[in-house]
Parts: sequence; structure tokens; C-alpha cells
Amino acid sequence: MTKLFARDTSPNPTRSVAFYALLILATAASLLTTIVDASATPPAVGDRYVYRLTDGYNPAIRGQLSQRVENIEGGRVTLAVTLERSGSQKETTEIQTLQGDWLRHAITSRDQPFDYDFTQAYSAYPLPLDQGKEWSMRVNAYVPATGGQRSVRVDAKVIGNERISVPAGEFDTVKIERSIYAGDAEYNLRETNTFEVEWYAPALGRSVRLVSKSEYRDIAKGIRNQLMRGDWNIFELTTIQKSN
Repeated sequence: MTKLFARDTSPNPTRSVAFYALLILATAASLLTTIVDASATPPAVGDRYVYRLTDGYNPAIRGQLSQRVENIEGGRVTLAVTLERSGSQKETTEIQTLQGDWLRHAITSRDQPFDYDFTQAYSAYPLPLDQGKEWSMRVNAYVPATGGQRSVRVDAKVIGNERISVPAGEFDTVKIERSIYAGDAEYNLRETNTFEVEWYAPALGRSVRLVSKSEYRDIAKGIRNQLMRGDWNIFELTTIQKSN
């Protein structure tokens, strides 16, 4: 699996606060998964979780991400997320099954976030999550922003169990590596790849830490300048507020 931790020293063009907020929301999509298994507390409307956002390139706190369970109906869980950063606030919505399968999920494409509505739910967390388990799945998705269809492939592997400490406390977690291929290749632009390492806490039914980077290649730029790197985001759980 692709590793995340090589520092990017290439120049990064100036972007607006609004652009960064939208991109970070796309990265945060994986944090929104609420998984129902034997050891997890079932989700309830009103449950709220807050994550600290840190820049992986130069460990500086960039903002705060809060998420809330808005609705549970017909086997679907609707979650709202709010990103507060540099005085701005951005919101988005994720929809998943009770098992955590993706129905509407933000995918990074060309360093920008796009909502993907999957024609078939992507099995993001097939239980049991045993060490060494690997899975790969290709799913078609409709992208409202472009009005077109894309074929998304996700490869994942369970690395093993790990007890970690985050601001919200210590948790026994399952460490998962995931590669997401956005299905956006066109002309000289190769497909966007997003690489994630996630620590999922079964007792909580969600991630407590997520590290994510994205990249793609522009073959028109020549061999030395082909690789276009995105942000390196680190999310860590700081607050848990249960509705009951």
C-alpha cells in the first residue's frame, strides 16, 4: 500500500480560504462513517463529534471539524459536517448505510472536492475487520457538479489493531490503509489518487484519527513536474457529545 509520510517540498500555489475549506471537507468525508457492529454504540440523531485539523506538512492546527447525526431513516444515516477555519464556516452532507457503506461521499478530484452519489453502495468496512484482510471494489457514481458518471475504485487493507491516544482519550482501534481512485482521468491528466490511513474505534463506531493525502499526474508538464500534490490533512477526535 502507498505510504503517506514523505514530505512534499514542491511549491504550492496560493489558494483562497473558501477553497481550502471545501477541500478539507472532502478529506473529512471518511470521518463521517458510523458503523453498526456488535461492539459499537448505535448512532442516534443529535450525536455530535468534534475533530482537530492539523497540517501534516508543518504540524500547525488549521481548524476544527464538527459533525452531527441529522437523520436515521430507512437504513440510511445522514450526517452534517461543519468546518470552522480562519473565521469561515463551510458545511456538507454525507449519506451512508447503517453498516457504514458509502451512498453519498465526497471524493477529491484534481485537488478539489466533488460529491459522488454511488449507484451501488460501496462497502467501506466489511466486517469482520481482521488483520491482513484486503478488499477492492469498483463502483459507478454520478457526480452532480459535472453531470457525468465516474467509475471509482477503492483498495483497502486492515493493517492490524492499535491502541492510540487522541485529545478525546485512548482508544483500541483497527488501523486501515485505503487508496481511492477518483475515475477522473482525461487527456493529459491521470487519475487522482487519495491515500488514507484510518484508525477506527469499534467501541465508538467511528474513526478517531484520519490521515489523508491526494495526488495526480499531468503528463504535459514533463517528467520532473508531472506529480501534482494535494494537502496533507490529519484529523483527530477531541470531543464526543452523545444525544442521550
